[in-house]
Amino acid sequence: MLTELSSYLDAFIAAADEGSFSAAARRLGLTPAAVSKSVQRLETRLGVRLFQRSTRSLALTSDGERLHAQVRLPWSEIGDALTDLRQGAGKPAGTLKVSLAHTVGRTYFVPLLAEFTRLYPDVVPDLHFDNRQVDLIAEGFDVAIGGGIELTDALIARELARVDTILVAAPAYLKAHAAPAHPQDLARHRGLLRRSLSSGRLMPWTLKHDAGQEIVASVRAVAVLDDPEAIGRAASGGMGIAMLPLPHALPLLDSGELVRVLPEWYATVGALSIYYSSRKLVPAKVRVFVDFIVSSFRASGHAARFRHRL
Repeated sequence: MLTELSSYLDAFIAAADEGSFSAAARRLGLTPAAVSKSVQRLETRLGVRLFQRSTRSLALTSDGERLHAQVRLPWSEIGDALTDLRQGAGKPAGTLKVSLAHTVGRTYFVPLLAEFTRLYPDVVPDLHFDNRQVDLIAEGFDVAIGGGIELTDALIARELARVDTILVAAPAYLKAHAAPAHPQDLARHRGLLRRSLSSGRLMPWTLKHDAGQEIVASVRAVAVLDDPEAIGRAASGGMGIAMLPLPHALPLLDSGELVRVLPEWYATVGALSIYYSSRKLVPAKVRVFVDFIVSSFRASGHAARFRHRL
């Protein structure tokens, strides 16, 4: 009976996390029909409907949402504890669900994984690339790497780097348009503006100078984008001047596709951090991954390059 209930809960939580029986089946190594059948049996046992089903969508009912919120974290902790016992107390093992931003993840963190998997062959990183700020607990992530995630009592953040934003443009653009000598000159230039994913608002160009000056620059918008990688590509194509976080700008600066504009001026974005749950029982796989990323990223020298003094 306990084994059956365990499989039912596994199916329910996976389906709720993934939003479909097919995705849950891939995660669990089962067929969609087996996942659906397990959920149906759990509903029968509880006497409530947990999902609203249609041919195109799967959505939690209010009872399903309540059950998912109440059991997901405890059930995950029980699973982690049992994995530790099966593999040997404290031995890192199991699937590690990680959220990363597209460019930052691919450029700076994926190259670190070969060494991590060599050191911890029983841990399988399951990487999810997304530019939004995820909800670690609700979405079942073990770890997230990024910035701006709201800290609560349930989360811990370890800072990896402070990140600045700089002005950049393609050499061809600056050949056709005289480079600005002061932020006020930006009003005569074509600008690639960024829309915040969280607020939907345009992000202002608030520039600082090491001498203590600060100015909100005006620019003539030629395009508005909500993805820094897309902004970098548009700028490298000569569309106009852009403000880019240094992690996104560095590969294009190194290749010569972009050059700095007004190099003494910059903006501060905030911190790039690695986030994980503050629960008392931190799984060994999470603990070793966080420690590995912090030490490896520090050794890489990237953190120093994310500040505006290049």
